Amino acid sequence: MIIGYARVSTADQTLDLQLDALNKHGVKKIFQEKASGAKDNREQLQIALDILGHGDTLVVYKLDRLARSTVKLIQVLDEIQQKGANLVSINDNIDTTTAAGKALFGMLAVFAEFERNIIIERTQAGLKAARARGRKGGRPVSDQKKIEQAVKLYDTERFTVKEIEESTGVKRATLYRAIKKRNQFGSGD
Repeated sequence: MIIGYARVSTADQTLDLQLDALNKHGVKKIFQEKASGAKDNREQLQIALDILGHGDTLVVYKLDRLARSTVKLIQVLDEIQQKGANLVSINDNIDTTTAAGKALFGMLAVFAEFERNIIIERTQAGLKAARARGRKGGRPVSDQKKIEQAVKLYDTERFTVKEIEESTGVKRATLYRAIKKRNQFGSGD
């Protein structure tokens, strides 16, 4: 089965150019979307990927219709490859049913891994620089006395969680974690 996917970023853009190219390529079933390529939850793309099976082909006008970053593109390409399906990008002259297309696919995977490693290295360098300046990462530590006060107020059942949060400065999630921890460790007595 040959499946097409066409996407534009904004509602006022037209899909006509992509649809014409996909139809000319012989695609009968085309999933269309008007959504930013940066969004991870593109419903029509996910449906197209979900129905792809072994030997099927997903056809796009350009690779940038699938994703805006190399890492995201590789994730989509990996999903296609794991299903045993192929990818054709009309404007980029990529066809993974050919040896050249498979080679290009492999090179893209290498670049994506390189990009991921660079991001990790930058993150680690940034954390090291922050630690050298005395900063710590992670959640800020809440004042234990305030948490205990918030739990006591909660136990009175006279205040809403919002009121407790406003009066003590203890966030809702922190309060619930403290109550859960107390109930887990306090129930075994």
